[in-house]
Amino acid sequence: MNRTDQRWPVFPSAAQAPPQELETVSIAPSVDAVRDFVARAFVAGLFAMMSVNLFSDFMRTGHITGLLLLASESLVVVLTIVRRRANLTDRSVAAVVATTLSLAGPPLVRAADGHALAPDMMTALISGVGLLVVIAGKVALGRSFGIAPANRGIVARGPYGFVRHPIYSGYIVTHIAFAIAHPSPWNLIILVIADGALVVRSLIEERLLRTDTQYESYCGRVGWHLVPGIF
Repeated sequence: MNRTDQRWPVFPSAAQAPPQELETVSIAPSVDAVRDFVARAFVAGLFAMMSVNLFSDFMRTGHITGLLLLASESLVVVLTIVRRRANLTDRSVAAVVATTLSLAGPPLVRAADGHALAPDMMTALISGVGLLVVIAGKVALGRSFGIAPANRGIVARGPYGFVRHPIYSGYIVTHIAFAIAHPSPWNLIILVIADGALVVRSLIEERLLRTDTQYESYCGRVGWHLVPGIF
């Protein structure tokens, strides 16, 4: 065999080589995970602000009205940590603004040094009633509790058999008690804005939840938003 007739194996060039399938692993966190972390951090930060303000007031004055409000908000942190993932979330500008205003309001109130409009025991009693409603609503929701308007499962038990948003109803009662115990233009403005946003937030939540036929059926049984016989 001549050397010129010898055949050497031919290897394909890089351009001719068949493409190899490479598995791409993404290490970046998902957008939902980041949003969830930010929401939890935001709630924890607001609670810390409120804790410092209200606890220092209790140590200075001994008034327990603000302390009851603090006890109510502590449950928000716990339920925010253990909540389940939402099936549907409203991320519209209106929902974000209403949620932010309703959350940011209470930590901004300040214990006023002026005279209360009612005895501390009376405002504590009113606040206690609101606190019981809030706690009952949060316990009924359990892991369905959330911050942003979302569908984490339809709940109709407990206080939800009387109004659609018992937690918001309880908040408004405790805020009224706090405003009576610590009357000031600042507190009044903050709480009116926050509670007004709370009402808007409740209606936004209902708009989203009405896409669920189970919630439509629930609304047929429970007609009141916040206050039975009034609204």
